[in-house]
Amino acid sequence: MCAVKHAGRARQDGIRLLLGSLGLVVLVLGAGALSIVHASAFKVLAWVVAGLWVLFAGFCLNFFRDPNPVVPASPDVIVAPAYGKVDVIDETTENEFMGGPCRRVSTFLSVFDVHVQYAPAAGKVGLVKYRPGKFFNAMKSELSSQNENVLIGFASLERPGEKIAIRLIAGMIARRIVPWIGLEDVVGQGDRTSLIRFGSRVDLYLPLSATIQVRLGDRVKGGETVVATRT
Repeated sequence: MCAVKHAGRARQDGIRLLLGSLGLVVLVLGAGALSIVHASAFKVLAWVVAGLWVLFAGFCLNFFRDPNPVVPASPDVIVAPAYGKVDVIDETTENEFMGGPCRRVSTFLSVFDVHVQYAPAAGKVGLVKYRPGKFFNAMKSELSSQNENVLIGFASLERPGEKIAIRLIAGMIARRIVPWIGLEDVVGQGDRTSLIRFGSRVDLYLPLSATIQVRLGDRVKGGETVVATRT
């Protein structure tokens, strides 16, 4: 099954950023044309500014890519909420939505990963909570709990009473978390839920009864990779 809800929203965000940066380039070149007397010096400025913008445009086109996930058909699996590298698998306590002890699978997203996030299971959104914080390096998982984040909780549609949650965590570079879903929204497994700029982390909270299917160091694809199964 291929989830298409909110398809293209990441690309739209990227296009807006590119257009804004292009406007800045025009202003810089316009100011240079008025202030630089020698044509050769202005030509150098123009090449440098244009070259930097092309590099930035290439980065944006790669960063804001938005592939359609191929979602597993089985109702017994829970999929990765994000692209990236699994670097924490443990048990923790999450009281705001999970209501106590739970399993956690944390994925670090580098600036080269897809930065769209996906619903790990079909469910109804029971919580969207923003918490302000700092912007420590998201590579350090022990510091991420102090960073700005958004907690999204899902009441499972496949297993009544089951709760699953994701925490979108800002990093040193990622300073904008953009949820695309709200309270009471119903999502299908693999539906797009949000976007984080630029490097960041996503924690997935699961019931203690879930059986983890990934290992530390695994690279996962959001909406596709099976990270846990239900028992």
